[in-house]
Amino acid sequence: MAYVKAADREEQIVAAARRVMATVGVSATTLRAVASEAGIPLGTLHYVFPSKEKMLRAVIAAVIAEVLHTVGDGLQFDQGVEHAIRNGAHRFWDTLVEGDVGVQITQYELAMYAARTQDLGSLARLQYEQYTSLITELLEQAATSAGERCAVDFDTLGRLCLAVIDGLIVQYVSHPDADRAHRDLNRAIDMIVAFADPQPVSSGRA
Repeated sequence: MAYVKAADREEQIVAAARRVMATVGVSATTLRAVASEAGIPLGTLHYVFPSKEKMLRAVIAAVIAEVLHTVGDGLQFDQGVEHAIRNGAHRFWDTLVEGDVGVQITQYELAMYAARTQDLGSLARLQYEQYTSLITELLEQAATSAGERCAVDFDTLGRLCLAVIDGLIVQYVSHPDADRAHRDLNRAIDMIVAFADPQPVSSGRA
């Protein structure tokens, strides 16, 4: 077997794990099935990921990295918080919801599977903490770059953005009506922007 760098092998296994999860679900995914999908011996997979928990952590990290790339790639931070919210939400929705709804189903399954599994409970918390941290950091960076401040702290704003988008995704997964989803998404963004109320720092608002 040709030598494969550790990072490349991990990426290969994570990609295979995501395909298996999309097909049979998270709970039914086994290391053996992932090894078969990746076309590698089970022992090789065990060397990279000694446990299913470690593999799931890597899958979550890969999904979050994909979200970060999708949302952050098109943002012009100097255009401020409203631009970051609107542009980021639409890029995420178009690419990772309508564009690949299976990703969303898998990440919900990951969270619920982890929450119901005693040894994996921390994974669900980790997943949502990292999503919230991602949104918070992007919005805070946009505010800093544009010289803005918001009416609410960024941690709260990040959690609420995630909660709203999560709710819309669940509705879309259960009833994939693209027109309705876009209308609701735009209205939700309007509400979040109004709640955040970004203003120039020079306005002197407390």
